[in-house]
Order: sequence, then structure tokens, then C-alpha cells
Amino acid sequence: MTMVEFLMDLEKLSVEDLLKLISPSSDVIQELRKRGVLRTKNIVGEVGEYYAIKFYNKIDTNIYVSSKKLPNLTLAGKTTKNVDALSRDGKIYSIKCVSSDNGTTGSFWNPEGIRNNEKTFDYLIIVILDEEYGVDKMLELSWDDFFEHKSFNSRMNNYNVSVTKKLTEKFKVIYKK
Repeated sequence: MTMVEFLMDLEKLSVEDLLKLISPSSDVIQELRKRGVLRTKNIVGEVGEYYAIKFYNKIDTNIYVSSKKLPNLTLAGKTTKNVDALSRDGKIYSIKCVSSDNGTTGSFWNPEGIRNNEKTFDYLIIVILDEEYGVDKMLELSWDDFFEHKSFNSRMNNYNVSVTKKLTEKFKVIYKK
């Protein structure tokens, strides 16, 4: 079945059947888990980590051309707060992903430590997805850049970063479609 035939068949499905296609038990989600792309229920975050690791490790140089020399990264354990990847030279990376170019990153925990400028990572990679969950842009911010642009969410008692045009123009765009 071609993609067009598949999409035409979607019109015949009920809303409940469509939701099953994107449910945690769907074949697609299960296959992405088997391939190691998804490790938690945070699909957008996991997709961002997948792309960042793939990009930094230069797995597909036909698609991804870096604007700077990048280290190879290894995924950190999934329960480590604010730490998603490590480089061979010991640098710590936090990876956040947004599904539009004007979104807000996920949470940065340990608000007291962040408020006191206790560095928990060296670099923040922000992966910005396009509408088809491909990579539109990837930004790299230092801890100091993050500290300058963080916003406090008093309701959640954590920090995040708003992705704005100004932010994407100011910081190192290491990949742009």
C-alpha cells in the first residue's frame, strides 16, 4: 500500500480508530520503542533526543550538515534530571525539543540550584521540529546563554526557555533545514 492509499483509507476510519493509531500500544509507537527512539512517554522530547544524537554523531551526513565541529554524544540514563547526553570529553548536554519555532521547552528541574547558578549542564541543545516531526533547526546554547534566557514557571516551580525569533537569530544554529 502506498502512502497516498494509506492516507485515503484514514478518511474511512472513525476518530476512535485514528486515536488507536497514535496510542502508546500502536504498532508505530511500539516499533519506535524497539528501535530505541522512544524510552518514555514524552514522544516530542524523545524524538528531539534521537535527532540530536544522530546529528552530533554524524550518522547521516547526506541529510545533516553541521555548521560547526561537533562531539559524539552518548545518551545518559533516562532518569537523570537536566542531563540527556554526554560527550567523550566529559561535557554534559541537556536536550529539549519543541514542535514549532515559537514553542517553549520542557522543564528544567532543580529551581533552587538554577536560581543560584549551579551549573547542571554545559550545553543546551534545542531541537525545533517541523510539522512532519522532521528537524527544522537545532540550536546550541551554553550554560551562560541558558541562564540569561531562562524563564521561571511559578505554577510548576521550574524553568524553561521560550523559543523566539530573537533567540534563534542570536544563538548558534548548528543545523537549519
